[in-house]
Amino acid sequence: MSLSIAKQSALGLSRSMKYSIPSAPVAIARSFATEAPAKKTKTFQIYRWNPDQPAEKPKLQSYEVDMNNCGPMVLDALIKIKNEIDPTLTFRRSCREGICGSCAMNIGGSNTLACICKIEVDSKPTKIYPLPHTYVVKDLIPDLTQFYAQYKSIEPFLKQKTPEPERENLQTIEDRKKLDGLYECILCACCSTSCPSYWWNSDQYLGPAVLMQAYRWMIDSRDQFGPERRQALQNPFSLYRCHTIMNCAKTCPKGLNPGLAIAQIKKTMALE
Repeated sequence: MSLSIAKQSALGLSRSMKYSIPSAPVAIARSFATEAPAKKTKTFQIYRWNPDQPAEKPKLQSYEVDMNNCGPMVLDALIKIKNEIDPTLTFRRSCREGICGSCAMNIGGSNTLACICKIEVDSKPTKIYPLPHTYVVKDLIPDLTQFYAQYKSIEPFLKQKTPEPERENLQTIEDRKKLDGLYECILCACCSTSCPSYWWNSDQYLGPAVLMQAYRWMIDSRDQFGPERRQALQNPFSLYRCHTIMNCAKTCPKGLNPGLAIAQIKKTMALE
């Protein structure tokens, strides 16, 4: 009887030891979990201007963002500022994937898309402006009315002289490849607003984005108005204000080369 009781006591002690051993590491883990991480503050200096307050001059306004609670892209910081700090901050955004071009702005001195621009981890403030040399609607929103009007002027759609086919317009693989590096343009205007020639002559010079799209329709094997499209550019300003400065290729968030497309248009027109 006594032996049985001793065995039970030993067994009970063994079980209690078994379940008490992990208690120390668990307690340590819990203590670490309750400690807040060190605050990682990043300063953003953002261009502010409100047309409803014309007496106030444009300014840079500073915002402090804790990067421990923010995504890695500049657009994440802008959304956090608008949602949690200053709801009056105004900017465009949509897809958050570098597809729509809505969040084009000047970040750290370069035109790019806020949704694919990583936040610099250094201690320097990140300065954010609207696209340069455009009229500003409010804060970081540029007025792209002229840009879209120029795009419309090149008639960016297939034009044919023969009757429309009953089925789709077929295209060879080789002809289709000619459009690579052109059709991917998302019309964000990063390239055009980084071009000095466009700054000086934006009322007449079409700019790199629009001219690249003009070339895209000129070389499409399904389009039959190539000569007419080139003739529309035969004036001193629409095309020939390009001086191959190449800011357009440097700043394009899609990695395209509008300067090359413009050179191809000039070459084709010179040989006609």
